[in-house]
Amino acid sequence: MLPIQCKMARTALGWGVRDLAEAAEIATSTVSRFEAGQNINLSSLNAMKEALENEGIRFIPENGGGPGVRLR
Repeated sequence: MLPIQCKMARTALGWGVRDLAEAAEIATSTVSRFEAGQNINLSSLNAMKEALENEGIRFIPENGGGPGVRLR
């Protein structure tokens, strides 16, 4: 998951940074740092991705059209 995909996924769900942080059981500052392009722990990244996927987000890899997300 790339930072831009995280932002797109939150937008698709209508979630703010706090919503994702709560669902992933991490600090809001961790979500903000990641979306700003800063490094975070792999466990935090995995927790965010899993929380988004549990809500129906599917991540689309960069395949010539750019990275993206899709709602299941």
